[in-house]
Amino acid sequence: MDKLIYTAMSGASQALLQQANVANNLANVSTTGFRADKLTFQALPLTGEGSPTRVFAADAATGADLQPGIIQQTGRELDVAVDGPGWLAVQAADGSEAYTRNGSLQVDANGVLQTQSGLNVVGGGGTISIPPDAQITIGKDGTITALPNGNTRTGIQVVGQLKLVNPPAAQISKGGDGLFRLQGGGEADADPSVTVSGGALESSNVNVVEAMVSMIQLGRQYDMQMKLLTNAESNASQAAQLLQNF
Repeated sequence: MDKLIYTAMSGASQALLQQANVANNLANVSTTGFRADKLTFQALPLTGEGSPTRVFAADAATGADLQPGIIQQTGRELDVAVDGPGWLAVQAADGSEAYTRNGSLQVDANGVLQTQSGLNVVGGGGTISIPPDAQITIGKDGTITALPNGNTRTGIQVVGQLKLVNPPAAQISKGGDGLFRLQGGGEADADPSVTVSGGALESSNVNVVEAMVSMIQLGRQYDMQMKLLTNAESNASQAAQLLQNF
């Protein structure tokens, strides 16, 4: 069988993977702090008999676009956006430390500061507890102060500080849950140079126009690969007819 079938099939399957990746990015265009996923591919030379110009397409790497999104003011006291490079540390579902740019926070029934998805926010000494019915303020360095209702300004107390980190981009990777972690595990050290803006959130960094153009290009690439499969089938059928004459 002509190896063209296999090379075209590999190209078509990778085009479908790319389309699924772009579709996922588009679905998260409104997700706070979302980092677009990136897939890269490489050409593998064909071994054995066949044309040396034919190559397979295979996955090379999966990563994320770390370009910042747009910071939008919300006025909500529990919203924070990381200014520039850096991450907010949270406790993942498996108990490990993970990192996110989604600073839309909430306080659960037990007074623990969490993300909107229910993950505990990590502070300097572990989880952060917020006094009930307190007015919260988050400073640029992540310091959280609380003013209990009915108290004067002298009642202000520091209840914790967000753990803000900034590990090198090459040392972190994105997991299936959308959170980033250090490659090989471990926890990043707090970085005092990372700052946040209170009452604001960072938008997704997905570029809708670029994603739509990419979807069109990938659709054309898929159609081209399918035409190659059709040509290979036609060539095989004609060859079989010729052999029947001998």
